[in-house]
Amino acid sequence: MAFTPELVKALTDQTNAEFHSAYLYLGMAGDAVKINMPGVAHWMRVQVQEELTHAMKILDFVHDRDAEMVLTAVEAPPAQGWGSPLALFQAALDHERLMTERLNNVMDLAIKERDHATNTLMQWFITEQVEEEASVSDIIQKFKLVGKDGSGLYMIDTELATRLPVVTVNAPV
Repeated sequence: MAFTPELVKALTDQTNAEFHSAYLYLGMAGDAVKINMPGVAHWMRVQVQEELTHAMKILDFVHDRDAEMVLTAVEAPPAQGWGSPLALFQAALDHERLMTERLNNVMDLAIKERDHATNTLMQWFITEQVEEEASVSDIIQKFKLVGKDGSGLYMIDTELATRLPVVTVNAPV
């Protein structure tokens, strides 16, 4: 079955959403710096790279199928600060849940159009979303556990600073 214009548009929109995610996490990293949480800022910056990798994965997939993706403007993140690490990660979880819904919609379209290649790509993303939501939920629970205890916040921040960057395999040169 041919790669339909509807599916290309859905994947283009998802690519834009991935770029927006990167932009959102970059804003969150800046907010973490303002509240003196360098480990949280580091975690968010690693997330920026992961979201950019997701966008490129979709872009490369569309190009590999000899389709054209016309990029559009990326929505800016909210201007207001989140104010606390717990609020930052709660906003991140809300965003990841929105992304899961978006990816599920692309999967539904791929199934409807019987596009097995896109279905396989979306399976990877949906599995990734389960991991994303679980990781952020775990961090939220840690922040809830320590509350406003300075030493607890410091320990979590120090732990988040150890997150390793995403390694991109098979990246085009």
